[in-house]
Amino acid sequence: MHIIYDFCHFSKKVFTFRTYLIDFLKIFTSIALILQLFFVFGQNDNMINGVSLVSTKELLDSSQLTPVVSLNANWTAVIPYAFLANEHRPDLVYDMDGQWIGERIHGTRAAIYLCRQNGLKVMVKPQIWVGSGGFTGHIDMNSDADWEFFEMNYRKFILAFAQVAEEEGAEMFCIGTEMNKSAKKRPEFWRQLIKEVREIYSGQLTYAENWDCYDDVSFWNELDFIGVDAYFPLTIKSRPTKKDLSSGWERLELDLSQFCSDLNMQMIFTEYGYRSISNCAHKPWNYNMRGNYSEEAQVNALNALYKVMWDKEYFAGGFLWKWHPDHENAGGRENTAYTVQNKKAEMLVREVYGH
Repeated sequence: MHIIYDFCHFSKKVFTFRTYLIDFLKIFTSIALILQLFFVFGQNDNMINGVSLVSTKELLDSSQLTPVVSLNANWTAVIPYAFLANEHRPDLVYDMDGQWIGERIHGTRAAIYLCRQNGLKVMVKPQIWVGSGGFTGHIDMNSDADWEFFEMNYRKFILAFAQVAEEEGAEMFCIGTEMNKSAKKRPEFWRQLIKEVREIYSGQLTYAENWDCYDDVSFWNELDFIGVDAYFPLTIKSRPTKKDLSSGWERLELDLSQFCSDLNMQMIFTEYGYRSISNCAHKPWNYNMRGNYSEEAQVNALNALYKVMWDKEYFAGGFLWKWHPDHENAGGRENTAYTVQNKKAEMLVREVYGH
């Protein structure tokens, strides 16, 4: 009788223990799953997996954003333009009749609205198109009077689109792109401009400086992100190995990390990308450089960037250069431009942006 009692008592304990153990494992598994989902989706929400939208001749159509969403992008850069006859002329003009609609105020407003309707966050990134192939980093006026006239025009340009960004709920605004000489020579203008933008715009601010002079900018600490157009040269080799490309980014990463640490700020790549040519990592900024068509080279260069940079705490992500709204007819075989559309690199970007 005692044996039967002891056995039953023991069995009850075992059963109770097993019940507690099963319940514990269920709770543990649930917590682990929740944490995993939190980590994955939190990471995607916080990381800027962006594309730079090419401005359109007509109003952007919502269907043109479907490929962007399927790329797993979560941000777009919407880019209006102003025009300057040459690097030494102060008479900047914008929002003109005859200009592409996507570059103008109402086209920009419509693009922001559609992007946000499709679940995409937006950085508005006004840029200057300089005539005769000029470079914005070389904009340099011949007198103080010309500088003041240029800055008056530039201020109107930036504040007009900052107002649109605020009204349409764009999450980020870029106050300038690759304006090195202006930023270096006239920093007080930029500090005052930042103050004026903040008076009308409540989102986050950045400035996009070129890869070779981001450390010349003296007003980073008045912005929310350090912005770099990241066309860093990785190697002089015409056919670099994957290791060559990774090593190039690892060397760069040390400097970028230290720079962000010194300022206690995060960095975004306001532009990044490579052409689909064999020597794309030699001078990535050179859109006229000759090279043999190579989708593999574009894939390898992008993959090196993602592997080295995309998990760094100080790095907040970036905007791929560039994405054409007419996706079906963009990129593709023999196209040596920066776009990854309809190339092997598109699959890589989709995979990276989806994790």
